[in-house]
Amino acid sequence: MAAGAMATKPTKTSYDVVIIGGAIMGSSTAWFLSDNPDFTGSVLVVEKDPTYEFSSTAHTNSCIRQQFSHTLNVQISQFTADFVKNLRARMGDDERVPNVDIQNYGYLYLADNEGFAQTLRDNQKVQLAAGAETELLTAEEIATRYPFYNVDDILLGSINTKDEGYWDGGVVFDWFRRSARERGVEYVQGEVVAMARDGGKVTSVTLASGDVVSCGHVVNASGPRAARTSEMAGIQMPVEARKRFTWIFSAEQPLPMELPLTIDPSGVHFRQDGPTSYLAGATPDPDPAVAFDDFHMDHSMWQDHVWPIIATRIPQFETIKVVTEWAGHYAYNTLDQNAILGPHPEITNFIFQNGFSGHGLQQSPAMGRAVAELLTYGEFRTLDMAPFTFERVLNNDPIVEKAVI
Repeated sequence: MAAGAMATKPTKTSYDVVIIGGAIMGSSTAWFLSDNPDFTGSVLVVEKDPTYEFSSTAHTNSCIRQQFSHTLNVQISQFTADFVKNLRARMGDDERVPNVDIQNYGYLYLADNEGFAQTLRDNQKVQLAAGAETELLTAEEIATRYPFYNVDDILLGSINTKDEGYWDGGVVFDWFRRSARERGVEYVQGEVVAMARDGGKVTSVTLASGDVVSCGHVVNASGPRAARTSEMAGIQMPVEARKRFTWIFSAEQPLPMELPLTIDPSGVHFRQDGPTSYLAGATPDPDPAVAFDDFHMDHSMWQDHVWPIIATRIPQFETIKVVTEWAGHYAYNTLDQNAILGPHPEITNFIFQNGFSGHGLQQSPAMGRAVAELLTYGEFRTLDMAPFTFERVLNNDPIVEKAVI
């Protein structure tokens, strides 16, 4: 995900839109603005680290699913699937753009109690109504289709193998940035350290370099640092950095077929990663907010927690070896683990694009399009993102999403 050379000083002192954060959310918004002939303004993207080494985008597991419990989240993923599969056409049939597809091994949710089994049944109704192809499987049906699982404790499973699985998020991210820059979006390496306000408007941002940039709108696309960015405008928001662990492992006896992204009842999840390698992910317990530079790996978690769960669920994985491992950050919305999107109701030119809680990569095309529509037309024109606006934070009115990983 290496970026091209980035200037350290803006070429102008005023822009119509200043996007704070140039990872996949900010770059998606920048690209959709550049792609919309109705938008004729100037755009500056301010990115702290042009290597993106510590961004959530760089640490993603790069998956997509339709299996949500909220219709809007299903529709968001459906747009992403269409966008990814038609990336070259979306990018103007540019022959430099590679063809991208989705590796459709699906997500397999496993329920070991009647309460969660009923949640899977309820979720399936929502998903089918939205056009997904989710199937419910008994333990016996799981064992027939995927004979390597131990399903002795399982009551029900849920899987969808259409537009659900792995995709190359790095390629899409690269082309969002590259294409946006070629179309005139300006990227600058820097850090926003202050904002000036005049009543209900942010009038300018100040960079660590001392440059002061006037702005028509500010987009907060700063990932786990979203709350810090919002504080500069006098806004409190419920987003914090939460650590998530990932392991890549090989197996002495690889499976004879692709491994779905399996969500074990314990919360540990694991999937196919390469022809003979696999990926596992887990959440620490407890799960506190962490410092933005805390990427310390808990090496004991694999041996004491993750590997025993994997080996129990798939006995063939009794002998496996960690190849690499890393810690990344979720931009975790403590209210409801859903996006916060759109303008602040009082500081009306401050636009949120935050709190995706691990869903950011798969939601980035739809969220970038939505923010670009808002900046161009003053409204959402395709998907109605109104449920995700900041008013629900002020009203303490969470969106209940039952399919959170």
